[in-house]
Amino acid sequence: MACRVDEVAALMEEIAPLELAAEGDNVGLLLGDPAQRVERVLLTIDVTGEVVEEAGRRGAGMIVAHHPLIFRPLHNLVAGDPVSDLVMEMTRRGISLYAAHTNLDASEQGVNAALADALGLVKTRPLEPASFPHFKLVTFLPVDSVDRLREAVFQAGAGVIGEYSRCSFYAEGVGTFLAGEGTEPSVGRRGEEERVRECRLEFLVEGRRIPAVLSALREAHPYEEPAVDLYPLDNPGRLGYLAGIGRMGELEEPLTLEGLAKRCREALGCEEVRVFGDPWRTVRRVAVCGGRGGFLVPMAARVAEVLVTGDVDHHQALDAKSRGLALVDAGHYHTERPVIARLGNVLDRAARERGLEVVFLASEVDTYPGGAE
Repeated sequence: MACRVDEVAALMEEIAPLELAAEGDNVGLLLGDPAQRVERVLLTIDVTGEVVEEAGRRGAGMIVAHHPLIFRPLHNLVAGDPVSDLVMEMTRRGISLYAAHTNLDASEQGVNAALADALGLVKTRPLEPASFPHFKLVTFLPVDSVDRLREAVFQAGAGVIGEYSRCSFYAEGVGTFLAGEGTEPSVGRRGEEERVRECRLEFLVEGRRIPAVLSALREAHPYEEPAVDLYPLDNPGRLGYLAGIGRMGELEEPLTLEGLAKRCREALGCEEVRVFGDPWRTVRRVAVCGGRGGFLVPMAARVAEVLVTGDVDHHQALDAKSRGLALVDAGHYHTERPVIARLGNVLDRAARERGLEVVFLASEVDTYPGGAE
C-alpha cells in the first residue's frame, strides 16, 4: 500500500530537521492532506508550471522542493498571480507540496554535503556546526530491566553522540519507595516501604526526539510511576554533529583555481563560471555553499583558500580579495542541483528501512532560468 504524505514528511524531517531552518523560512508541508496516500514523490529544486505538469504526467502525488513556493504570506488566491495559479493547479491535481530549504542546506545529507561530494572534497565538515538543543535523560529501574528499556529508547532515537549510537551510562544503587493505597506496584507491596537494587540509567537526547523517547521509556519501564529527570545541556553545538552552515574540505590533489572552475563546469553542468582571483593560484582547502553563499566570505577566509558558491556580488568579491580568499561562482541553481540525486537515494533507503512503499523521482525539468542569476 502506498505511504501517506505525513510519512514522507517525517522522512524529510529526519534528514533535514525543521530546527535547522533559518528564522522566518517557510519549510515543511505547505500544501495538501497529511493523510493522503502517495505512490510517487517528485524531487525538485523549484516548483514551476513545467514541474507540476511533470508530476501529473509521472503519477507523483507529492512534490518535495528545495525552494518554498509559498514564501511570503498569501492574502488571496486569485487566477493570474503566478504563485496562486500553481497552488490552485496542484490542488486540482491533488498534489501535495513539501519544502526543505535552509534546513536542507544545513543537513549533513543536504545541499552542501552533495556539493562537496560532487567536487570531490574529502575530510568534510560544516563551516559552522549547527546548534541543537540537547538534554540528559535520567531514569531509575531494576537491574534486570535495563536491557529492555535501553533497546526501546535507542529505537526511539536516544543515545546518539555524533557518529556514535547506542550510548548510555548506568550505575547501580538502592532505591526506596512506599506504594500508596491506590497503586499496583510491580515490585513490593502497598503500604510497605521497599528497598530495591536499582540502576541509574542516563542517555543523551536531542530535543526534537524527547516526546518519542519519553513515550518509549514509559512503555518499556516496569514501574507504574517511573522517575524521569531531564537536564538541559549548555554544550549543544559541540557534540560531533555534521550538520551546519556551509561546508569545507580538501581536494585529494591540489588544483589551480582555473582547474577547480573546470571541475565545477564538468561536475555541476554549468557553462557560466565566474572566477575571482589568480586563475593559476594553487588551492587545496575548499569551502562550499550551495545557492547564495557570499555572506560566508569572512568565515571561509579563516579556514579555506577558495569558496565555491553562487550569486556573488561586487562587494562580497571585494571583501574576499581583501582577505586573500579566492571565489568560484558556479551559479545558484547549479550549486544546489546535486542534492536532488543524493536526496532521492537517502529517502529511498530510509523508506525501505521503514517498510514504506513509495518511489522517489528526480525531476527531469531544468528550472535554471538562464542568463545572469
